[in-house]
Amino acid sequence: MTEIPRLNGVIRQRDKGKPVFLPFIMPTVEAAIAVGTSDYDGCVFEMEHSVYDINSLRVALQFMLMRGQLVNGGTLAPKVTPFVRIPPNGIEKNSWIAKQVLDLGAYGIVWPHCSTVEEAVSAVGACRYPRRESAPRYFPPGIRGDAPTAAARYWGISNADYYKRADVWPLAPEGEILCVIMCEELRAIKNLPKILEEVPGIGAVLIGEGDLSQEMGIPRQYDHPDLRAAMKDIVAICREHNVTVGHPHVDADNVERVLTEGYTWLMPSDVTTRPALAKGRQLAGRDKD
Repeated sequence: MTEIPRLNGVIRQRDKGKPVFLPFIMPTVEAAIAVGTSDYDGCVFEMEHSVYDINSLRVALQFMLMRGQLVNGGTLAPKVTPFVRIPPNGIEKNSWIAKQVLDLGAYGIVWPHCSTVEEAVSAVGACRYPRRESAPRYFPPGIRGDAPTAAARYWGISNADYYKRADVWPLAPEGEILCVIMCEELRAIKNLPKILEEVPGIGAVLIGEGDLSQEMGIPRQYDHPDLRAAMKDIVAICREHNVTVGHPHVDADNVERVLTEGYTWLMPSDVTTRPALAKGRQLAGRDKD
């Protein structure tokens, strides 16, 4: 049987040690079409601060795909890999929402306000199928319900192949799913070293600088030295544990600094005009990809 190459383009680039670029977009047909054939590595459908409408997401995911690209590219991998930021904070443990999103075929979940070891275990577990305690890579224990048909069809593979790949990277080297936790509270920074030491399967840590600055009493003052110092601490912790770290507000003016500071998951805010994407890819040596 022919081996199926890597489907998740964000993981493909991180495996190579390259930074990735992916914006937040709304779960609409128009946004999916606009981003689906772009040079972004992925996109994150924003459903934390917008209405959680599973049917809108279902339709938008379908419009991410383009038949010509799949045929001409000779690969089942989507040109732009879709992820979803879901509504519940880590402390709420609403794993059913992650289950629904993954069952549609999303390649990963972004979890807001994931601030403790217990919350991180729950987040990773919600992205994994259950297995025996004696099985390799058992922890964190999976709690995802078994209904792979729609997701396997979306990925273009059989149910059996989907089971092999529907695990979290980098815990499972062949895994295609990313569990991304957001660090956006002071307690999250305090707990982050322990989280990354004790909870395998976290694919990236995305800084929530808006919420973090709110708690610090400097709301949305993104250049405030106290906020920049806190973010620097997060980057240092992630780099020490070899975990991808993300910056949520990237533009053409700050993209060079953000790359220099060690961020490897960059979220440009200029989704359609894309000067930050073009400049960032050039600075990262990826403009010829």
